[in-house]
Amino acid sequence: MLSTYLALAALSAASAAGGTINRTLPQGAHVSLAATASGCENHPGPYITLDGALTLSGVNARIILTNNRKFTHVATGDVTADVTLIPLGEQIQIHKQPVLGGVGGNPWIYLQFSDGERALGKPKLLGRCVQGLSLVDLDFEIPTGAQAKVDTDFCSNSGGPTVSLNGELRLGGLYGKLIFTNNAKFTHATSADAVVDLVLIPAGQSIVFAKQPPLGGAGGNPLIYILFQDGAGVDLCDPIFLGRCNQL
Repeated sequence: MLSTYLALAALSAASAAGGTINRTLPQGAHVSLAATASGCENHPGPYITLDGALTLSGVNARIILTNNRKFTHVATGDVTADVTLIPLGEQIQIHKQPVLGGVGGNPWIYLQFSDGERALGKPKLLGRCVQGLSLVDLDFEIPTGAQAKVDTDFCSNSGGPTVSLNGELRLGGLYGKLIFTNNAKFTHATSADAVVDLVLIPAGQSIVFAKQPPLGGAGGNPLIYILFQDGAGVDLCDPIFLGRCNQL
């Protein structure tokens, strides 16, 4: 888990060697889980079942062709093509088998989310076992490692070059701790409580993309940039300069 997280973090440098891109993007995400309990009065504790989904804010890649050496933003003379890598609202299902607790006597049940290295918010109260458990949700950023290769052809064509983009996105992980406690004034887990670790989304889940959007209209061997955005069109990074078309 740690090695995968570090591999994602290592992509955070704004690098583009020729037509190759390595970057970690702060993709927005929303997790929503329904929890049910059974065996509340049993020893050593109840069974908890979690079921839900992770919804992503999406990742798009904007390919920009420009002849402006001082490029800072897209102008009317530039040519762009947008490629959807992860659609807005893409869902990853979370299905968990029943998890056995370790505190009897109808405990209070909390869920603490983390990214594998740090907590994401405070523990959330699901409820008390026999009273039924509530829906729990969280908005957070999931690090998304983007590895992409850009290839070009017909760079000196008067109609403009053809640009292809392919690669993969690797998602960071989402983890949780179910905390069973008989302390009605619970503020943090103690040795008297039972804690069960969960892997909700394993780190490094890969989404492979292969897109080949034809581009035209920016002749004269243009400069090529890539800009990553979320599904709503909000920039996730600064434009990444790759080089002249015939240099890739």
